[in-house]
Amino acid sequence: MQEMSEVFWGLVLTTLVGFLLALGKLCYKSKCSQIDICCIKITRNIDAEVKEDIEMGDSTKNNEETKK
Repeated sequence: MQEMSEVFWGLVLTTLVGFLLALGKLCYKSKCSQIDICCIKITRNIDAEVKEDIEMGDSTKNNEETKK
């Protein structure tokens, strides 16, 4: 019975980490300059992020152009 509990918690932890990484990627891809969640207020410099994405070569844009 102990092994089943370890597998369960490993699965829960892996799922939670995957969800947090996907949420972080989604937040980065959204280009909102201000985000308000409860009492947390985040202000981002979107222009600098867009400029950096262009300089690094955003793989998403490159893939879309290749498909066309």
